[in-house]
Order: sequence, then structure tokens, then C-alpha cells
Amino acid sequence: MNQVYSEIGKLKTVLLHRPGRELENLTPNILEKLLFDDIPYLEIARQEHDAFANALRSKGVEVVYLVDLVVEALDVHPEQRESFINRFISEAKITAESIRQALYDKLSAYPLRTMVEMMIEGIRTHDIQIKKSPSIMDGLIDEYPFYTDPMPNILFQRDPFASVGEGVTINRMSTGTRQRETLFSDLILRFHPRFKKPDHRIYFTRDDRYSLEGGDILVLNEKTLAIGISKRTDPRAIEHVSETLFAADERFETILALNIPKTRAFMHLDTVLTQIDHHLFAIHPGIMKTLTLFKVTRGESGLKIKKVVTNLETLLKETLGHDVEFVYCGGEDIVHSEREQWNDGANTLAVHPGCVIVYSRNHITNNILRAKGVEVIEIPSSELSRGRGGPRCMSMPIHREDL
Repeated sequence: MNQVYSEIGKLKTVLLHRPGRELENLTPNILEKLLFDDIPYLEIARQEHDAFANALRSKGVEVVYLVDLVVEALDVHPEQRESFINRFISEAKITAESIRQALYDKLSAYPLRTMVEMMIEGIRTHDIQIKKSPSIMDGLIDEYPFYTDPMPNILFQRDPFASVGEGVTINRMSTGTRQRETLFSDLILRFHPRFKKPDHRIYFTRDDRYSLEGGDILVLNEKTLAIGISKRTDPRAIEHVSETLFAADERFETILALNIPKTRAFMHLDTVLTQIDHHLFAIHPGIMKTLTLFKVTRGESGLKIKKVVTNLETLLKETLGHDVEFVYCGGEDIVHSEREQWNDGANTLAVHPGCVIVYSRNHITNNILRAKGVEVIEIPSSELSRGRGGPRCMSMPIHREDL
């Protein structure tokens, strides 16, 4: 069952991806292409991720893993395996027919779990012996170490899809290097017996034209979504989601499109704003200035869109119907603020109202939260933080209790 009508309702089930060899297939030459700033040490990254999962379990949260769900879906629907492999190869931009066939044969021969892990970690050119044709295309392929690139960003399960009410958006990622990640989300959400969604509960698909990423989607309450107009989410995608949500039998009445700075540090809305309790939010002071936003509601013959210039406090107070309070990431000091925001100090994950999981390294923000009466669960992050994503980025809630 999928149900998410808030950011803070008691978390019942969450989806994670435990990091694998895709991190060890990162090299300095492909870091920028694969959207990483550094190469995490896999052994420690796994220990830190396990600590994250155990912190969730300690609060009674069911943790499910991406690879497990993909394997289970394909096990129940073996007829989907051939098309799944072919889509993966096509979206890896393999053009030489001899290599396409060799990849298909290799992946088809493996057990399901090995096949899925290989897809994620990347397939190196020396892993497969190929009888190549005498063509320029086949000759050029040897100049790159991978037939299919690793997918290190799949660690951040918040982005490929988003739980919205009783449905989902299966997102179109803004960069080509991440688009393949949604193949796994799409398979789970269409074919896994526990999680599959009927078509009318899929509010956006990976084949839609404009980019949308889950880190930009905040479920403020059962009537309101906030979606960031960011470096990764196109405003036209927000309009499309609004149309499909309003056409569905959902509770949402308003979508707020917030225009945020288009920078690496402000990658998604949830890197600068997350909810902690009914009244309390973690925020990077850089978005406290006047905001341009668009209020999208149902109109008589389509969407009704109103441009609004306001501040965030007024916006949230009007949306939630009560006063709000902000915890500044890093406090009032600009150096601490920028450092801790870069290390995802504002990217908290609420387990229930007033209880959040955070990175231990952001000690200034964490101490401010404690002073506000928040239950702070710290997890280690020396390696996980190198990917520029925090606890919220790494998790996709599947089910939260209604407030």
C-alpha cells in the first residue's frame, strides 16, 4: 500500500538502496558526468547506510530495498525480463549491434539478483568478450572503460519517483545519467504485487516530456503540495502533475510551485527546506528572502495559476493554518550555514512529528534542533555525504500514517 499525505506523519514503510560496487566504479574522469564530487569509500559507506537503516528499524519503520523489490517483481512476472533488459541496454545508449546482443546474452544468463546488481554497478568493457564487426562504431567503443555506466546516484531513492497521496509520480530525471534509475522504479510500481499502482494512480511517467525529480516534492498536508522549480524540475512538469492530480480522485487542492536558485548547492527544494514537526522546519537562510511562487488550483476550464510574491513564513503559515518556526541550518553564522547546508544539514527525514534522522557532522544545526525539543537521531556520514544528499534524499516513504 502506498499512502503519503504529509512530511511528518509516522513513517511505516520506506524504500532505500544499500550502496554497492557502483561506488567503486567511479573514477576521477567520470565524476562530473555521473554528478559526484568525490569517490566514497564503499566499505564505510555501507556501514553508515546500515546505521541509517537500523535507526529507522529502531523506530518501528519497515525498511525495504530497491534490489529486493526489482528481483521480486521479475520473479512474479518473468515475462517482463526480456523487455526490461532491452530497455536498459537501449537507455544505456548502446548503438553497436554486436555489443547490444552480447550484453543481452550476458544479462539474461545471470540469476535475477546478479543481473540487477550488474545493471546498477556498471558493466566494464573487459567483463564481456565480444566478437566485433569491422565497423568504426565497434572500434570506438574500446576507448571508454564501460559498456554501461555505473549508477551511483541510485543511492538517493527520493528522486526517481515520489509518493504523493495514494499514488506516485514516476519521474523523468533531468540528466541522462540518472534516467535509467527510473526503469527500476517503473518496474516495481507497475508489477510488484505489493506496490504496483493502477494507471490512474500514476500521476507522472518517466516518458513525460519535461523533467521532474522527487527531491523537489514536499507533501505539506493532505490538501497541498509544494514543488520546487529548480535546476532539476521544469515548471511545465509541475503543470502536468497538477492536471493529473486534479483529474484523479485525490485530496489535493493546491500545488505551490516555488522558484528556488538554480545552483549545485540548492539542487532540490529538500536541500534547503524540510519539515520536522507540525510547526517546525529546517531551512537554509539563503531562501528566506522574498520568493516568487505560483499557486496552482482547479479552474473552470483547466488550471488556475496565480503568481504570488511573498516570504516563506507567510506562505507556510497560510498553507498550514498556524504559525511556523524555522531552524536555520548552521545557525546565524554564514560560514557554518553554508558548510552545513553543503553537508545536508537541512535535509532531515522525519520519522514522526518532532523526531528526525540527521547526519552527525552537522552538529550546530543538530544542537539547535535539540534545544527546540526535537528528538534528533544522528547517523555517521563521512562517506555518504560525499554524494551530496542527506537522510531525506536517500529515502522514499511508501507509507506514512495520516496526521
